[in-house]
Amino acid sequence: MKTLIDEFGWNAGKVWKILSTRGPLKEEVLLHTTKLSEDELWTAIGWLARENKICRENNLYKLGQTNLTTKVGMDAGKIWNTLVKQGEVDISTIAKITQITEVDAYCALGWLARENKVECKKMKTKDPKIRVTLK
Repeated sequence: MKTLIDEFGWNAGKVWKILSTRGPLKEEVLLHTTKLSEDELWTAIGWLARENKICRENNLYKLGQTNLTTKVGMDAGKIWNTLVKQGEVDISTIAKITQITEVDAYCALGWLARENKVECKKMKTKDPKIRVTLK
């Protein structure tokens, strides 16, 4: 059975494939080309950053040694510490508690998912949310 973490990995693969064939792209073009939602793209970017496969220069994403480790890695640490204290929390609440944007929270979630440190599940609400807990 495919998990949400599996989806994050598949989405990272989509982003990698598009960047490997088309070269550096803006976020908007990546969204359109991959047909991913924004949160799916951000988790994919975090996943690829953890694998040291994606970097951002100005407003372009491209394959290469990552320059996102400091930001995404630090945010992943903040999320980790929040989950240690709070247990299961949705991504919006995590962003508020850690005082980072939801974009940064999704990127950090992708990082932690690649490290196999979290479990995630989609909540069936008006605005779909992801709830996160430590493994």
